[in-house]
Amino acid sequence: MPKFLLIYHGKPDIQSREDGVNHMQAWKAWSASIAEAVIDPGLPVGPSKTITPDGVEDHGGANPASGMTVLQADTMEDAIALAKGCPHLCGTGTIEIAEALDMEM
Repeated sequence: MPKFLLIYHGKPDIQSREDGVNHMQAWKAWSASIAEAVIDPGLPVGPSKTITPDGVEDHGGANPASGMTVLQADTMEDAIALAKGCPHLCGTGTIEIAEALDMEM
């Protein structure tokens, strides 16, 4: 079954401690609802750097990554349907999705 990488960008709209608690509850509920598809629940990430041929820049580009998850689904459309329920999609949160390709190394 194909694997898909969800790369979280931006951040959810959390203005208070209560918002944070509610967001985590929503995140746990969403994660539980797609548990059979999750290969790696991933993790949030801190500030990033960009490595270029000319050196290292102190930012992650115009829309830096804020976390990731790996899941499996039959098709890209199925993976998108799973991702659409993610509570990260509030505020400025977006999710980039890409199929992981198998390669022989």
